[in-house]
Amino acid sequence: MVFNIQQHERKIFQLISETATELGYPAYVVGGYVRDRLLARPSKDMDIVCIGSGIRLAENLAAQLRPIPRITVFKRFGTAMLKHGDLEIEFVGARKESYRHDSRKPSVEEGSLEDDQNRRDFTINALAVSLNEVDFGTIIDPFEGLQHLESKILKTPLEPGKTFSDDPLRMMRAIRFSTQLDFEIEPVTYKAISKYRNRIHIVSKERITTELNKIILADKPSVGFKMLFDTGLLEIIFPEMTALQGVEIRNGIGHKDNFYHTLEVLDNLSRNTNNLWLRWSAILHDIAKPPTKRFHPKAGWTFHGHEAVGAAMVPRIFRRLRLPMDNKMKYVQKLVQLHLRPISLTKENITDSAIRRLLFEAGDEIDDLMMLCEADITSKNREKVKRYLENYEMVRDRLVEVEAKDNLRNWQPPISGELIMETFNISPSREVGMIKNAIREAILEGDIDNNYADAFAFMLEKGKELGLKPYQKSE
Repeated sequence: MVFNIQQHERKIFQLISETATELGYPAYVVGGYVRDRLLARPSKDMDIVCIGSGIRLAENLAAQLRPIPRITVFKRFGTAMLKHGDLEIEFVGARKESYRHDSRKPSVEEGSLEDDQNRRDFTINALAVSLNEVDFGTIIDPFEGLQHLESKILKTPLEPGKTFSDDPLRMMRAIRFSTQLDFEIEPVTYKAISKYRNRIHIVSKERITTELNKIILADKPSVGFKMLFDTGLLEIIFPEMTALQGVEIRNGIGHKDNFYHTLEVLDNLSRNTNNLWLRWSAILHDIAKPPTKRFHPKAGWTFHGHEAVGAAMVPRIFRRLRLPMDNKMKYVQKLVQLHLRPISLTKENITDSAIRRLLFEAGDEIDDLMMLCEADITSKNREKVKRYLENYEMVRDRLVEVEAKDNLRNWQPPISGELIMETFNISPSREVGMIKNAIREAILEGDIDNNYADAFAFMLEKGKELGLKPYQKSE
């Protein structure tokens, strides 16, 4: 296993080495950068540990760089960060770090390189490379991290109970690294995640969700979700998703396991997109099936209205997980609300009106909605899958055809409320809303074309029906 570094990185290492020597600080590059370089993975984040002041080392180094970079300092933790080219470099003095039983914030003390490596989450992240003149480039590996890299094993450097208790987020990180790197979590370490899972309560929602999003963005996120479920972490951090698991049978009639179905949909979608929020829509598309589940002796199991109930659940879930409550949440909410609509359009002789309504409601999200719907096909019957995909292709063709003709994507009404009030010389009122809705419905139904002239004529006609007369300005 070779530690490969780029030429510009070699230069910055040399400069850090010289600066650290002048200060009398032994210095090392540690953690994820070393791991990723040994795995031949790209890495833009570099952690430098020194036996001394990381802030002072960063300041002295920055003074020698051109252009001089801005330094971000976190005095409480004794760390400093700067950007140089495409690298983000963090400097810290070697330290011990631990959490009290009920605290979300670590207690930090000065320490040695050995102390710093002991506090690392996994052996593969405890590897260090010396930047000191006497042994420059030497890999320091106290926990057999190199061997674990070769064997693709995740193991804590200390007893896992100690490592996970010190920082319970490491349980999430174990699952995240396992998912991203396709590494196996060593059995004792994996068992400890279940044992210490309740410690996750002391970790902030923001930190948990950061790790969850990294799992979601992995090539095959179902791997991570299955581990989160098996260890009991998912029940704590995302109980609505855990509630999807299981099959109930009555009168010999069962339904599919919606947890594993959701993971299939997520994996299907992940093959085609890195869009985090589209992946979240896959996770949440059936989230309301448990509360809407009903059994009817003749019809069997139904989940009527789960798309509307699910859309209503999205803001609550986003808020609790500290996910953004802006247009990203609204995007996911829209896709959850609409995810059953395209399947209803796969019937023969579907009207242009139905296509127009979907275009009107989905807007620019129509292509993402279709991707979600195609990912939602998880049947093991190949012929059935083929038939569904052909049906969706037909819907796509109709969408293109109607959009080209009617220009309804992100539709804006050709007649505004202001124009209606000006035309009939009326104030904001129920009649204004009635006319606007009537114009929209007439366009969506194909009764009039989507243009100003036809809509204006229709407005005059509708106003006449309501007893309104166009206002004539006096000369």
